[in-house]
Amino acid sequence: MLQPRLLLRSAVAPRNTCLPCLLRRYATTVEPVATTPPSSPIQPIVTTSETSTSALQTAQTPTPNRPPTTSRRQTTVFALKTYKPKTPGTRHLRRPINEHLWPGGPYRPLTYPKIGQGKGGRNNRGRVTVRHRGGGHRRRIRTVDYARTAPGPHRVLRIEYDPNRSAHLALLERVGAPGEKSYVIAADGMREGDVVESFRAGIPRKMLEEMGGVPDPGMLAVKTALRGNCLPIRMVPLGSQVFNVGSAPNRGGVFCRSAGTYATVVSKTERPDVKKKDKAGEVEGVEQGETSDGKPLSTSPADPSSPNTTNSVGPPHSTGSAIPSTVTKSTAMAKKNKNKGEFLDVVIRLQSGELRKVAPDACCTMGVASNPHWHFRQLGKAGRSRWLNRRPSVRGMAMNAADHPHGGGRGKSKGNVIPVSPWGTPAKSGYKTRKKRNAHVWLVQDRERNQGKRRNKKT
Repeated sequence: MLQPRLLLRSAVAPRNTCLPCLLRRYATTVEPVATTPPSSPIQPIVTTSETSTSALQTAQTPTPNRPPTTSRRQTTVFALKTYKPKTPGTRHLRRPINEHLWPGGPYRPLTYPKIGQGKGGRNNRGRVTVRHRGGGHRRRIRTVDYARTAPGPHRVLRIEYDPNRSAHLALLERVGAPGEKSYVIAADGMREGDVVESFRAGIPRKMLEEMGGVPDPGMLAVKTALRGNCLPIRMVPLGSQVFNVGSAPNRGGVFCRSAGTYATVVSKTERPDVKKKDKAGEVEGVEQGETSDGKPLSTSPADPSSPNTTNSVGPPHSTGSAIPSTVTKSTAMAKKNKNKGEFLDVVIRLQSGELRKVAPDACCTMGVASNPHWHFRQLGKAGRSRWLNRRPSVRGMAMNAADHPHGGGRGKSKGNVIPVSPWGTPAKSGYKTRKKRNAHVWLVQDRERNQGKRRNKKT
């Protein structure tokens, strides 16, 4: 019996001719593929007391032209840099495409070397306190300004790669003060030449005059809530995405500092013992240099040589001349009555689903932390993990009985015990280590926990 391919070969007589009826046909339909990434990969829905259930259902209903998706990998369109597999280590290597990064080294005056036993996970006594650390390429620590208390516009000189974190850094220079530079965490979409500003010290007087002498909330949000600007979280509109969020006033950011992270402003709690001022009171407070909530209006005048300014010592992250600031009687009174604000606290939602309260004067930066595609990377080989100061980790079941509670025995068995750490602390099943006397007073709603069980996929 002839095989089908031999029968086909015998049916075709000349080599230069072919029979259309015996050739295999292929489909030629090509569906369009999105090539431009969306402006915001994740669009969270803010749930407040005024949001109705029907509105949420309408917002979550997918459009008929686009099928519903449940995974971020399906909704986000982006490209990763791949390499020709000339070596085994480059076959599975995947890296995000960041062509806008500075190709040179860091700004040396704002760095110091990372040396000492801390690179190997040791403490001051030489004992290993953090396992799986050691080796790695030599690094220099970048001094990052998390507080951003310096007022006035700052120009972005360049966006740099930082080996000590997943997000990128932006080198800022104060406009009108050459040599006064600082490092901040870059926002996603920030590029060289952008101008950002910090409003933690108050509203500039020039901006207040443009609004007619009275701070209008709508116009104030349009002028201040821009990508990369730092402002008190009480000035951020509801539903906005922020990163580098602080927890207390006069401190730097502690939340959402990794690549692609952000928090959503959910609600603001008004202080019950503070009454709303009338219109005359607001105008009077503005004329004295204060806003309606007792905050100073301006500490960054346009002319540094103004008689209302005094030279003060700059922050430790800056270099060059001192930063001019306004010291008036109204500012001193505002510092004295800093606890008498309009808002008691601000509730934010973290990406884990946790709802927590922060101080209304805590700092935050508008936007999303830079390098959002960082977690899609693939190192490609074990050596790159060693270059990043990471040592191998051994499973407890592969150890001896004297080295780990899961060790020993015949075959792959951990002795029918619950998963624990090498020191016996339970590692799963929702075991909590927080002391009862140290209550979490800032927590509003805890994040969803698996409690040792597999989480059901939401359909």
